[in-house]
Amino acid sequence: METPLVEMRNVSIAFGGVQAVDNVSISLYAGEVVGLLGHNGAGKSTLIKMLSGAYKMDSGEILINGKKVSITSPRDARNHNIETIYQTLALADNLDAASNLFLGRELTTTLGFVDDDRMEAETRKIMSRLNPNFKKLKVPVSALSGGQRQSVAIARAVYFNAKILIMDEPTAALGVHETAMVAELIQELKNQGLGIFLISHDTREMMDLCDRVSVMKNGRMVGTERVADVTEDDILSMIILGKNPKVAA
Repeated sequence: METPLVEMRNVSIAFGGVQAVDNVSISLYAGEVVGLLGHNGAGKSTLIKMLSGAYKMDSGEILINGKKVSITSPRDARNHNIETIYQTLALADNLDAASNLFLGRELTTTLGFVDDDRMEAETRKIMSRLNPNFKKLKVPVSALSGGQRQSVAIARAVYFNAKILIMDEPTAALGVHETAMVAELIQELKNQGLGIFLISHDTREMMDLCDRVSVMKNGRMVGTERVADVTEDDILSMIILGKNPKVAA
């Protein structure tokens, strides 16, 4: 069997006596998209925040390429090629695409000055790979559409060698065309061998974009199934009832 890119085994975390995530296991393989679904408060964001280093788990273990690792900060996560794209995208609206891509990690000349030309050239290179239609390199990202802004956030992660990408509601508030653009980006990342955790409330989108879906309820894992093996109604049943109809059958 192929070794998972990342595996979270029996992880738990509690806040003030409330068990936010209770003994949950999940895995992700190279070139795979795993969707994480559940009502607000189900524990899916908390689970992912332990992987991204925002929270430190109380118990359990994380394995990267089969080796146990310690992730206690976002820096640890980045060192293991894990990048997170939050719904807010964390872009600086007044800066252009290149400045955002290298924000905090600027390229410099031999004299120590910021090398704007090289950053723009590198941005063009990564964008031509991810989104060839992206041409607005010189305008502030505040002037970009939602899908174009998502492209910049994804390019930043990929440029800095993300192997495991966490995407939180990537198509929220996007129109049909913009959503299709993001779907194409996700497919391109899959083709390049990245593993993607996708958090969303949209079951239809999950059926279209994911290889497997994992459903959480009340901090526990209801189940993980291949999208090809379940219907949208099966997934909704898992979310609402907290039961896996595939197991029940």
